Amino acid sequence: MNDDAEQQHLTANPGYAQGQLAKAFRTALTHEDADTRRRAEGRVTRWRAVLAGMADGLLSIGSRTPVAGLPAWVTPEVVHGGFVTGNPSAGGPLQPYETRLAERFYVPADRRALFAHCLTDTGLAWLWGQLNSGRYEVTVPEEGALLTMAWLVRHGETAAALDLIAELEPFADQLRFLPRPSTGRPAPDVTDALHRRTVSDTVDRLARRRPNAAVETQREALAVWQPFGDELLAHWLETAGGEDGEDWRVLELAPDADWLARGEALLSRYRSLAEEHTLCGKHRNPKENLGILRGALEETVAGRPLDARRLGLLRHAVTSMVRRRGLPGSAPHTELRGVQRAQAALPSHHALAQMVVGRLAGLPQESGIADLAPVLAPVSEPEQRETGLPAGAQLPPAISRVVEGALSAPVATLVERGVVPSAEVLAELVPQLVAVATARAYDDEALRTLMAANYRAFRNRRSLLLLNLEGQVRIEELPWVRAVSAQRGDGTAESALLLRQLGELAVQGFPGTILPNPLVRELGVLARQSGLGAPLVEELAADIFMDTFGPKFLVAARIAGELLGGSLYERYYGIDYAAIRELAIAEAAVEGEGGKAAGRSGKAAAGPRTSPGFARLCAERAAAASSAPAGPKSGSSSGSWVAANGKVIEQSQILTTHNLATLVHRVGIAPEPGWADLARRCFGTVCRLTARVHRNPWPYSTIKDAAYAWRQLVFHLSLCPPSEQRRVLDDLDEEVARHPAHVLIRLGPAMAGLRLVADGGAFGADGTADGRRTRRLLGWTTDGHWLASDPTTGAPHGS
Repeated sequence: MNDDAEQQHLTANPGYAQGQLAKAFRTALTHEDADTRRRAEGRVTRWRAVLAGMADGLLSIGSRTPVAGLPAWVTPEVVHGGFVTGNPSAGGPLQPYETRLAERFYVPADRRALFAHCLTDTGLAWLWGQLNSGRYEVTVPEEGALLTMAWLVRHGETAAALDLIAELEPFADQLRFLPRPSTGRPAPDVTDALHRRTVSDTVDRLARRRPNAAVETQREALAVWQPFGDELLAHWLETAGGEDGEDWRVLELAPDADWLARGEALLSRYRSLAEEHTLCGKHRNPKENLGILRGALEETVAGRPLDARRLGLLRHAVTSMVRRRGLPGSAPHTELRGVQRAQAALPSHHALAQMVVGRLAGLPQESGIADLAPVLAPVSEPEQRETGLPAGAQLPPAISRVVEGALSAPVATLVERGVVPSAEVLAELVPQLVAVATARAYDDEALRTLMAANYRAFRNRRSLLLLNLEGQVRIEELPWVRAVSAQRGDGTAESALLLRQLGELAVQGFPGTILPNPLVRELGVLARQSGLGAPLVEELAADIFMDTFGPKFLVAARIAGELLGGSLYERYYGIDYAAIRELAIAEAAVEGEGGKAAGRSGKAAAGPRTSPGFARLCAERAAAASSAPAGPKSGSSSGSWVAANGKVIEQSQILTTHNLATLVHRVGIAPEPGWADLARRCFGTVCRLTARVHRNPWPYSTIKDAAYAWRQLVFHLSLCPPSEQRRVLDDLDEEVARHPAHVLIRLGPAMAGLRLVADGGAFGADGTADGRRTRRLLGWTTDGHWLASDPTTGAPHGS
């Protein structure tokens, strides 16, 4: 869903929910896979709940308290698009662990009774035992609430515990506030080892692998039917009277009784093979060579003479087989069959996957794999005896990659080895690090473990669709987190260090791609905890953008100006960072006066929720970009209101550098390869994306991504000294030459524009120069994009 809905003004449309319901309903009725149909039925139920709640007023889609009667801190059940069903994620029927606890505590099997028991001496003793052992799980944040209460009681914070109980008690019959007991080991309090998948996940993936029907069919053909075909061919060649150059004249010699008997034995063996080996069907085809030889043998053994047509087919089949592969037993034929036997003897991926499952069975299932070498080793002799697989057989890459996904190592190692292939996957792992860094601000070990588990569970909470600039619920708003907030120490240094490390890793690991919103969200948590004054901004969704920006966008643009004033970046994009600084000062003064006035009136100063000046500036720059001559219009939707919104959003990303300047100037990242290397890698991404535009009927999303990568190229290049900038610009010609010729033709105007500005020149007001042969590269357009035109014809793709 859109993680940035907090930035939008929007009216929730039930038509979207109706469309999702219809889609799920079709899948539930028509999909061939039973599991897929079952999952679709669940989506049908949830979307019906969404529509019913919207119709009767129980749901306020777009509010941070969307379910009537439930406060904002309750974790809602969220479906695609940020819509809520009305059901709390911690609600529903009793979980099996709750039923078992009720039996253990000798209380009725309902949540209020369990809640009340945990307030007794016996219940508190059980909760303290859970805190001491750390053997519990928190899958939704609410499951950590009573543990927090117990910690407060144990440490004499009785008033805070009573306040927490009072806030939870109205929902005691609805929500599960008890942790899930676990028999596993407590999560280690480390930040240097992460894994993308657990051993258990890896076992499941490998166990689901099935034999490849096409590969096994080919294996059967090589191991069974080709050798049998050679025997049939050799048998028929015994009847050949001689070779007249190209035609083997079989049946010129009359077959004797011994030949007929051996032929009958071959046919008997054929029937046994056909019954046992059923994957390959070519041998049954009477038009295939093997089918012709077999059919003729059946007729001859039965004593029926072959007519002229069948005899001709037989001789043609024998001749073509000998001409193609040589005589059975000849050197070329023997060599070929040896290669094919070796190929057929290779173990199947399915069999190797099952062997690896056996290797993984002895490892801890809920963690990653610290040492991959034993798991990825070739087949051993004991394994050969047990499985029949050939000793020394190597695991294929398809299986190795699955196993490597469970590697437990520092996140930088995971990126380097390709286990984390994208910034989006990195964003999935970062919450593990942020959870520990956040929890380490607590001095007490038990509370630290609890808060780390609570953070991980909170990060599984799906974002809501929010209207009227409302913000997503933050973790500090949870009553149990708020109740222990006084226990937090100063974790600014550790948060700042982790923020810098992750920022460097994301920028140097994935140049040419913008930071995805989930990663921005986690980095934003660290930024707040570090106190560095580093505002991180999200990528806004063009389809629900309503021309407003939060005040942090202007602050981020001002920070960018502090770093990039007078730089290549400022000149290339035609930015006046001095004017942005004045705008930020003016808006801050207005905010300050508003706060003073609110103080004199006795009202709380809410402060500005938007930056009207920044929104106006982005809109003006987007309008100016519209005056630039574009390429021929195509059949795309580039002229829609979504594209118009996208142009404004793109200008906000240009002005703020979409977090790059903040990370460099305020956080202090310094990627190890250096800015010149990152600039070159960004250009490689631009070239690869531009290559995908060719003959693409829907090129605009690819062009948008290429423009994002280009913007990062310009940013990194701007941090290089002039001499290094020149060397990088010279290297661009060498890089683009590695790609198809149409890439250079398309990117030529953009490359010329970058050189123009680097040499001290400037674009005109329309973003072009030199008679429009030089252009500023932007991504969004409402008028057709010049990058989309076919360089051979000038016509737009998709027209």
